[in-house]
Amino acid sequence: MDYTSHVYRLFRLIVQIQGNPNLNAKRLAEIHGVHERTIYRDIDILQGATVPVSFDEDTGGYTIRRDFFLRPIDLALDEAMALLLLANHVAANEQIPHLAQAARGAEKIRAVLPRQFGEWINELIPRLTISLARSANEPTADVHEKMRQAIATRRALQCQYESPNRRSPDNDDAAIFRFDPYALYFGQRAWYVVGHHHAHNEIRTLKLCRFTRCHPTDKPYFIPDDFSLATHFGKAWRMMPTGTLHDIALHFDPTCAETVADTHWHDSQTVTWLPDGSVNMTFRVDGLEEIIWWIASYGPHCRVMNPPELATRIQHLHATAAGQYGKPT
Repeated sequence: MDYTSHVYRLFRLIVQIQGNPNLNAKRLAEIHGVHERTIYRDIDILQGATVPVSFDEDTGGYTIRRDFFLRPIDLALDEAMALLLLANHVAANEQIPHLAQAARGAEKIRAVLPRQFGEWINELIPRLTISLARSANEPTADVHEKMRQAIATRRALQCQYESPNRRSPDNDDAAIFRFDPYALYFGQRAWYVVGHHHAHNEIRTLKLCRFTRCHPTDKPYFIPDDFSLATHFGKAWRMMPTGTLHDIALHFDPTCAETVADTHWHDSQTVTWLPDGSVNMTFRVDGLEEIIWWIASYGPHCRVMNPPELATRIQHLHATAAGQYGKPT
């Protein structure tokens, strides 16, 4: 037996179980590339070493009593570098709001790293940068915390919400509704929450900065076992599915073809290069509203080949924009 790798696996099991109480023996075996019997033996060893690990019937996975604390195992240089880079450039700089705790946690890790690691990291961190699209400085920390607490305790919220279109029939600043949050999601410069909107009796995606009221209640709720953000968003371009799939074909001229083709925009995309350096791209997308603005951002360098409905809408959008400037001189 390789005792070094075995001990390392035992440490990893503790960290993984503490971080995810839904892991069962089968999943742990897949992660470590061993047989389930090996995981059962490892669990027995941990229990024999007084680690309070047990199987939770409610979650269907192993759990470790919350008051148990294990000093983090040694990090490799690349692991420490990745954690501190994310903490410094993403969390500490508020490129993604409400992650200040991650930055504080990373500083604690940094304080206990070996001296040589610390010197290397101090040399490298200033020369590595992560720059994300920044969100507006909107006061959403209180709403974010209440959503997190509601998800953790499974207690519904009493909310008010302001629609982006104040003349929309969905917008009623005086309407108070019950909201059961399922998941928080950061995308396109802002935090969103997905959950059951009782006034509309459907699952909706709402932007945190548009909540004008968010109060906890004692009303319990449950999150469906089959719910996930991946299935909820489905084939939407970003996060707003409409229930109608569209086969989209676009042609990008050589001016921006390489830049566009180098990026993974959607799981359904295909790329076909043409002899003149232009490129055809296809997508199968649920809904048109989100992709319209992406296509429009490329102006004359992108031509819609399919569907005709999308081509017409892009044509009208560009014509309307051009009309604001009058005839060219």
